[in-house]
Amino acid sequence: MGKGIKISGKTIKSVLLDILFDIFAGVLLGIGLYTFAAAADFAPGGISGLAIIINHYLKIPIGLSTVILNIPIILISYKLLGKVFLLKSFKSMIITALIIDLVFPLFPTYSGDALITALFAGAASGAGYALIYMRGSSTGGTDFIIMSIRKKRPHLSIGQITMFLDVIVIFAGGFVFHRIDAVLQGLVMTAVSATVIDKLMYGTSSGKITMIITDKGMDIADALGKEIDRGVTLVHAVGTYSGTEKQMLFCACSKAEAFKARMAVYKIDPKAIIMLCPYDEAYGYGFRDIGEF
Repeated sequence: MGKGIKISGKTIKSVLLDILFDIFAGVLLGIGLYTFAAAADFAPGGISGLAIIINHYLKIPIGLSTVILNIPIILISYKLLGKVFLLKSFKSMIITALIIDLVFPLFPTYSGDALITALFAGAASGAGYALIYMRGSSTGGTDFIIMSIRKKRPHLSIGQITMFLDVIVIFAGGFVFHRIDAVLQGLVMTAVSATVIDKLMYGTSSGKITMIITDKGMDIADALGKEIDRGVTLVHAVGTYSGTEKQMLFCACSKAEAFKARMAVYKIDPKAIIMLCPYDEAYGYGFRDIGEF
């Protein structure tokens, strides 16, 4: 057998893990889109929202509508985004679509409080999207559109592009379902979904980069090592206003450790300048494993 088609055990494990994540994601997306959003007659942003609108008018299943809407987008994005990513994303689309269309019609839907509907729809769908993104895949739709736009216009903000596309679909849902509440529910669901995605993907490893400008660098570094058990990087710097030499310390720590770090610095050098900057992820020694998905 040629080397070009040899498949390693690691590759098979990765593919199986991808499929497992897609299945769990499909269940969560089914809960959010079918059990809550579609049943309550409102549309979130993106292709999923368009699929719910099409389902309302033509009764085409939500999952199938999502795949159909994605076909022209995939053809347009093919050269820009690459074959591997698109094929991986198409796999995720098919698996999640089958689960939404074949499994969830067998279960009852929720028809209770409007706010609870939007909140749970956003939380479930956000968790589903996060699982797919964690595996380097996508559900297509506006993700492909946004990435393609960014390839051509890298100066544009991803947030602005996403917001523009989502708002159009959400307001379209308001016209389709003839309810102002449908717009409000769509906005709430989309906002909650985005928040859940960020928290699941980055929240567990987010923290603070503590930057300290001081004359007592080594003393503070020792104190931080004892107080929060974190390594510190020291850089020699010069204050352009005073012309005096200073020491700048960098220390990445959790949000809880950031307060302890600030108090430890204050005890040694009350005149030190401390800046706390948030970071989303940290990999390497003392943090998450650099090979972690």
